[in-house]
Amino acid sequence: MKIILLTILNSLLMVSGQILWKLGMNGKNIAGLADIIVVMFSPLIFSGLLIYAIATFLWLYVLSKADLSYVYPIQSLAFIFALLVSFFLFKEDVTLNRWIGTVIICAGVFLISVK
Repeated sequence: MKIILLTILNSLLMVSGQILWKLGMNGKNIAGLADIIVVMFSPLIFSGLLIYAIATFLWLYVLSKADLSYVYPIQSLAFIFALLVSFFLFKEDVTLNRWIGTVIICAGVFLISVK
């Protein structure tokens, strides 16, 4: 159970990093290398990178304790978290097909986590 919770935490951290990146990129126009460098050091983007680094170290720990074939499908919960954030926070139009796909992912994660 601990590994499942850590894997879910890893997914939440990954989505948190993506949220910060999305917020940091709103209204930005990248035309060249100089723009990329400026964006990389903006507080939101940099914070997202730090969260991704934490997620990476957590993922390495999870991989040291569990089979990849077991934890990787659970990590797909990140897709669900991202869809929910897209809908509720960013007010994106989420189509019925995306919701159905999300339900299928949930069913798959449930099947994987049942021993």
